[in-house]
Amino acid sequence: MEKQEIRTFGRRHGKKLSPRKQSLLADILPQIAPENITHHGQNLILEIGFGNGEHVRDLALRNPDAVIIGAEPFMNGVAALLSAITNESDNKIKPEYKNIRIFPDDVRKLLNQSNILFSEIWVLHPDPWPKARHEKRRLLNSEFLTILGKHLTPTGQIIIGTDHWEYFDWINDQAKKTSLYASFPPLSTIHTRYAEKNMAGTQEPKYLVLTNQ
Repeated sequence: MEKQEIRTFGRRHGKKLSPRKQSLLADILPQIAPENITHHGQNLILEIGFGNGEHVRDLALRNPDAVIIGAEPFMNGVAALLSAITNESDNKIKPEYKNIRIFPDDVRKLLNQSNILFSEIWVLHPDPWPKARHEKRRLLNSEFLTILGKHLTPTGQIIIGTDHWEYFDWINDQAKKTSLYASFPPLSTIHTRYAEKNMAGTQEPKYLVLTNQ
């Protein structure tokens, strides 16, 4: 049976990119694709939907011995991350970001074509799709969480953060339909710039950590 095509609901392109960013997409992005990654002997960390890549860069700095893979289908975000991790003078990748890899598409395509395992999988502020008729577009349903669980190392973690509290409760309910174990870490233990954001009018983001044990 032919596999159903994966449908991504978010935008793929935004405003026109500068010549430099277009050059980075053409020349640098292919050099840091994650296709040749294997989990043997490597600590792999994945961030899904990295926006402009601020947290991907922070992960790279805090985990210099790990390979950080960022998956993002929005090409303007990909270009923004490429711009931040390269020197403007020669477009070469800055030494502190040599451990970053970028998958510029829906992460499900990467997961479906590989058996790589991650010590951490981060999903920060995914689109909540708050309208009832759009609920089916939400990424973090039980089926997807189960897929993520299969790509964790034995002690690996899925770290989910959102300041949309209704979506948080929905994700938690979805997690209960899987075999994953849930915990709720104190905000002080989560180190992201999102901890200071207040996009949905709530006091602070909420975080959920899922593991296989």
